[in-house]
Amino acid sequence: MLGKFVKVRVTSPMNSFNKRFGYKYKLNYGLIESNHSQKNTVQGAYIMGINHPVRNFDGRVIATVKRFGGKGIVWVVAPKSTRFINHDIKRAIDFAEAKNGYSLECLYESSCGAVVFTGQKNEIKFLLIRNKRSAHWGFPKGHIEMDETEKETAMREVFEETGINIKIISGFYQSSEYTIQGKIEKSVVIFLAEANNIDYKIQEEEIEECGWFDYESAMKTLNYENDKRILLLAQQYLDENGY
Repeated sequence: MLGKFVKVRVTSPMNSFNKRFGYKYKLNYGLIESNHSQKNTVQGAYIMGINHPVRNFDGRVIATVKRFGGKGIVWVVAPKSTRFINHDIKRAIDFAEAKNGYSLECLYESSCGAVVFTGQKNEIKFLLIRNKRSAHWGFPKGHIEMDETEKETAMREVFEETGINIKIISGFYQSSEYTIQGKIEKSVVIFLAEANNIDYKIQEEEIEECGWFDYESAMKTLNYENDKRILLLAQQYLDENGY
């Protein structure tokens, strides 16, 4: 359902009070008016990107909220022109949903990571990981968390996935956008970083394998052309800047 357009009939306008649960609505909330077959399984929808009370709203489904304990599903809907990622949505709906807990699937995802290297000149090697979910080789990266900068996310994710601390090299910044499984619209920022330590310890829950590769081996190992393009640019940057 992510990315689809629906009509919401607002039953609890922004700033109204929920007497049952004791909170004020920070977003407009209502019922799905769409004829879509899933509407009967969805309890309601929060509306983001509108900062005043409304009666009706036509918008795009940007997130699915699954309440813990089998307490139902809620959608988050927003104007097509807006883009909200996971921590934006969490911040917006936690006034009502945080108490009982939930999982979140979002239309938009933003991740940060790094091309991590060690060594100098002809001895440079690059760190690659193989993710358990995709089984593809790539660079360590992950989702931006609340109140993090892009660099902070990259540093945290590299450490969490590989146990390696990094120093980000200024002047190198690559971004790309692509779609996952035809529905998740993902943007990724990749930095260039030097490893402070080379002994890795993988995050076993998410990472299948990890290793250091010279440039030629890394190029052959990477699965995606965009990653190969970024590695090429990283190698050129290192060459041009005397590493």
